[in-house]
Amino acid sequence: MTCNSSNANRPCCSWARTDPLLRAYHDEEWGKPIRDSRMLWEMLCLEGFQAGLSWLIVLRRRDGFRRAFANFDPDIVARFDEHDVERLMADPGIIRARAKIEATIGNALAYLAMQERGEDFSGFAWGMVPDAPIRNTTGAVLPQSPLSQAMSRALKARGFKFVGPVIVYAWMQAVGMIDDHDPVCFRHHQHRAG
Repeated sequence: MTCNSSNANRPCCSWARTDPLLRAYHDEEWGKPIRDSRMLWEMLCLEGFQAGLSWLIVLRRRDGFRRAFANFDPDIVARFDEHDVERLMADPGIIRARAKIEATIGNALAYLAMQERGEDFSGFAWGMVPDAPIRNTTGAVLPQSPLSQAMSRALKARGFKFVGPVIVYAWMQAVGMIDDHDPVCFRHHQHRAG
């Protein structure tokens, strides 16, 4: 992904100024509402892999993650077994953390269990944020919120792992439920259809 040159000189969030890949992600993806259930699940898995690391590490390996996890197809990932876990532990194209790999497989099972009960993942997630996007006008970004805590509890109750309130808050920012663009950022309060 290359930096969007038409936006390169426009003011943006400070975290996006440190690397062209982060800038492109910020300008083209971060905070854009995602309503596709599979894509929401993919982003939740990637946020889980970020835990304790930087988002740039995840972005640099995103293609590797998509290859290793069958383009985050939950039907395929749910069938991964111990052999697949060992294969993934040896894959230099991803973050090789056994607990996160196993959580992703478990989260595929949780996602499919929701489907089997007739609960759409997107409907569930966006249903918890009826006034989305929640717009932050202060410029101060919190690591979590009461809403991310509630979403985390609801995900855990459905069997998801690596979905603590900090991870969930980052996910909610990324998928457009929370607008945490800096007030000086050109994307602040910008509406983009998902």
